[in-house]
Order: sequence, then C-alpha cells, then structure tokens
Amino acid sequence: MVSFRTGKDSLANNSRVTNVVIDDFTNPERFASDIWIALYGKGNRVDHNTLLNKGNAGVTLAVRMNTEASRENEHIVDFNYFGPRQTLGSNGGETLRIGTSHYSREFSNTTVQNNYFDRTSGELEIISSKACGNTIRNNVFFESQGTLTLRHGHFTEVNGNYFLVNRKPNTGGIRVINENQTVRGNYLSGLTGYRFRGALVVMNGVPNGPVNRYDPVVNSVIENNLIVDSDHIQLCAGADAERSAPPTGTSMRNNLFMSSTNPNLFTVYDDISGIEFENNVINDEIEAPVSSGFSRAPYFLVDGESGLREPDPSLLDQIAFGHVRLPVTKDQTGADFYPKTDRAALFGSGKAILVPPGVNTLLAAIDTSAPGDELILEGGGSYLLTKFASIRHPLTIRTDSSERPVIRSEKSTFLFIEDGGALKLKRLHFDGAESPDLYGNNVISTSRYSMIKNYSLIVEDCLITNLNVNHSFNFLGAYKCTFADRIEIIGTKMENITGSVLPLNKEPENLGIYNVENVVIRNSHFVNIQGAVADNYRGGTDESTFGPIVTVADSLFENVGRGSRNQSDASLKFHGVQLLDVSNSTWIRSAPLALFLTNGEPITRIRDVIMQQTPPIKSNNDGYEVQGISYQ
Repeated sequence: MVSFRTGKDSLANNSRVTNVVIDDFTNPERFASDIWIALYGKGNRVDHNTLLNKGNAGVTLAVRMNTEASRENEHIVDFNYFGPRQTLGSNGGETLRIGTSHYSREFSNTTVQNNYFDRTSGELEIISSKACGNTIRNNVFFESQGTLTLRHGHFTEVNGNYFLVNRKPNTGGIRVINENQTVRGNYLSGLTGYRFRGALVVMNGVPNGPVNRYDPVVNSVIENNLIVDSDHIQLCAGADAERSAPPTGTSMRNNLFMSSTNPNLFTVYDDISGIEFENNVINDEIEAPVSSGFSRAPYFLVDGESGLREPDPSLLDQIAFGHVRLPVTKDQTGADFYPKTDRAALFGSGKAILVPPGVNTLLAAIDTSAPGDELILEGGGSYLLTKFASIRHPLTIRTDSSERPVIRSEKSTFLFIEDGGALKLKRLHFDGAESPDLYGNNVISTSRYSMIKNYSLIVEDCLITNLNVNHSFNFLGAYKCTFADRIEIIGTKMENITGSVLPLNKEPENLGIYNVENVVIRNSHFVNIQGAVADNYRGGTDESTFGPIVTVADSLFENVGRGSRNQSDASLKFHGVQLLDVSNSTWIRSAPLALFLTNGEPITRIRDVIMQQTPPIKSNNDGYEVQGISYQ
C-alpha cells in the first residue's frame, strides 16, 4: 500500500507519511501475505495514521532492513492508531515488525512511541522486534491478544508502555529474548495469558543457535514495572532440549507484582540463578520464585485519578514508578478526520422481523435482512428452503414460542455463512427429511472460498434430526481458509446423523493453521452420530497462535463415532488443541475420546466423566490431567 521507495535501490529518506487511513483493504485470499506500510531508507516518519481491519496474512507495518541503506535508519513510528485486527489462526498476523531474523544482528535504531494498539490480536506477536537498538515506549495496548516480543536482536529498550486488557483471554505483556534488553517502567493490568503469552515472559535460548532461533537472555534489565491483577510471570519459558540456555547476567529489580487472581503467579521452567532479584514487591498471597529479593505488602488496589488500578503511592515510590497515567489516549492517535467507532454489528443489535411459515419465506427474510437483525419464526411452523440461503452479515434466527419451528431444505446445504456472515440459531428444529439424496450434505456451511472475515456460529436450544438421507451428512461443513472466532452448541439435541457435527479439520498441512479459535459444547445430547461430534485439527509446531480452545461440559454422547466412514475413529478428536476442558459428561456405546497433544504446552483436563461400553481415552502421550473418570 505504502512503500518508502520507488525501486530496489531508490529509497526514501527523511520522508513522512501522516494523516492517512487504510481500513479493510484486504486481499481476498486469507493467506496471501502482504504489507500495508513498508519502511525503507533512513530518517523516515510514520505518524497520526489509522490502520485497521487487516484480514489477511502479513504485517500491518514493517521496517525493512534488507539493504545497508535501510539499517541504522532512525525511523520514528508515532501517534498512530492501530485498530482491531482479528485472530488470523496462523503465523503472519503481526501488527508491527522491525527487521527480520536474517538481519537481526544489525542495528535498526527505530523508535515506536505514543501509538495506540486497539484489539490488535492477529497472532502471538503484536510488535515483533527483530533488530538491534530499538526503542518502544509510551504505547498503549488495549484488549490486544499477544505480546510485545523482543524476538531477535539486542540493545532494545521497552519503556513506559501500558497494557490494559480487562482480563480478555490470551492477553500477554512483554516477552524478553536476546542480550542487553531493557524493560523499564511499564504498566500491565488484567493480563490472563500463559506460557509465551504471560504478562512478563523471560525465555530460555538456544546455545550458539542460528539467527532465526532464540538467542539466550544475557545482561538484560527488568526494572520499575507495575504488574497488577495478572496471572502469569514465566521465567525460562520454552525450556526444552533445544532451548536449553537459561538467562544469565540478568536482573529483575524494583518491580511490583500485585494480583488477586493467581497466587502461583511465577512459573519457573529452568535454572534462574542467572537472574538477580532485588527489591521486588509482591502481595502477601503470592509465592515468590526465590527466597530473597522480594518483600511483601497487603493486596491493595484502587481506581486512581486516571481510572487505572494502582497501589498505595508509597509502593509506587518504593519501585520508582512515578504516576500511573496513560502516555497517550486513543483520541490523540490516528488520522484526525476518521472515526474510531466500531462498525461491526452484534447479534440482536438490529430489528426483530416476524417471518411467517411457508416455502422460501425464511429465504426472503434472510435476503432482505440487515446486520444484527433477528428473524422471529412462528412456533410449530414449517419452513421449507428450495434455494440456497446465504448469510452475509450477523443474523439471529429464533422463535419466541415454546414449540420449535421446523426448517427443512431441498438443497444440499440449508444455510451458507458467506464472508462477513455470522449466525445465531435459537430454539429451532432442523430436519433433513427433504434434503437431496446426495452424500456430503450440510445443514450449515461456510463459503467454499477463502473468507477474510472471521465468523461465529451459536446453536442454542435446538433440535437437529434425520441428517441421514445419504452418507456423510454433516451438521457443519467448514472449508479451508475459513476461520471461526467461536462455535457454540448449547442445550441442543442432535440425533440420526450419518456424518459429523463439527468437522474442523480442513487445514492438514501441519503449518500451524486451524479453523476455529473457541469451541463450546455444553449441556447437549448427541445420539446415533456416525462421525465425530468434534474433530479439531491444529498441526505443525508453530508457536505463534493461541488456540484452539475447547470446552465440553454436561453433555451426553450416545452411540457416537462408530460409523464405518468415520476416519477419526473417535467420538471427539482433538489434535493440537491448546486448552481443552472436558467435564461432567457421559459416553455410552461410543467411539473413544481421542487426544493428540502437540507443542505449545497444551493444557488438557478431563474431569468427572463416565465411559459406558466405550473404549478408554486414546492419546499420543499422557500429558493430560484426569480426575474422576469411570469406565463401566
């Protein structure tokens, strides 16, 4: 979009781009990578711009160092508004990157200051510093998933940044890698992420490793930081056979950790004798990682004059933090002519529209609906679709009656979620009796083409029956290059299905790409399902993503997964899921629950489940927690 050069050897110097907007100018192929602003040359400035809603792979703003003329560049990136960036579900979703691993031992000397990062949640690294000598200061990160990561390069200073995330999932702070880094005077509040997404993460490194791996943390300083109501401080994170070098010559001093959310705030993965702890303060409930270098104070936080949570002023003085106040506000950043209001419609934010029973009455209502509308069906009414119905914006279909309306379709798919669409279904009955005698039908399908906007699917208090006119009749058909922020099946019964319910396994190339971030199956009953109720796949060893995150609770699986065409050989199969919680559920005469635990230190909990005439759990290893399982 904007490149600070006119050719490979014709670079811009001492140039400025200001008051420019790039909004949703997204390549229609989700994983076709591009960069919106590429900085080359020296002495350039990017300021007061608004950059938001990038939906495809690629860095929003990148500092390029592939020639000598673009190193030691002294660029300034300031007062920009980096607006929402959805979860990509793959590596390549950074908002700002300085350098690359190939040139990471070179100095960039780029300053990133006074910018506002608003829900920039593309991947693990919000800012990825991959060069030496950078300064990242006085920026605000609001509800952004991921971390400010010192991924490569040395001698970078991270100073005076504010992380405000209101306990949103997968929210992290600052990740320290490499030599002679300084992390000073930062404010971090309400961070929930763990492992590489902790509030403060000090990594292990690879001894004498290549430039694209993790250099050990050496001679780095972490001081005068205020971390409140956050859950995880990770020391020697990523320790394994390759990343075997713990930090050395490093100090952690004059920091205040005050949290009521997790008394086990510190996690130590390796030898921390190379970190010197001095004059740090923790509240009484927190366990210190070492016996010295920490003093205690009562847990006490109040909303200060700036509206931010802060401790007693005496503690701020003790760690030399200064006043708690935002270094920059959202209104002070971005292009002055362009509003920063959210345009995305929410479920139920539009009109309520009554839809009479009949042939294609529902189709007509869908075609004339607006974002956020609710289509209210008549209780007990019969609705037949003779054409494909496309959902192109957030839409709710429900009834106010105690009797469910019945929806049937003469097409191979009832409802298509197209790019930009999202769907909530409540108290409906979908029946496959009128579906064509074809294999591979679906009740709901994503677009068969690349979708650049993430979708959501909520199924609540519904009945799904008779998806059995032919084999492989699935409830959901999800395709490659599509991604759901969330899929929820709540209080729903599904029976007599020849295919699967949620086959979310369409990215098999083992590149860390997957189809859904959050899956919830709760208080639901599945009976006579020949395929798997859920088949979630995230392959490969990439560590730049957050999910999938799956919850299965209070549900019954009866004669599930035993069909001859069920390639998963499981009632539910979870491959590479990063956080899985299965609880208070029962399997009867079903295929087993199958687990494949991969990299990323996945957390898998199985609690209070009953397996009647069902094989034991299958897993590639025993790295999961089991509490209260009964085989009958």
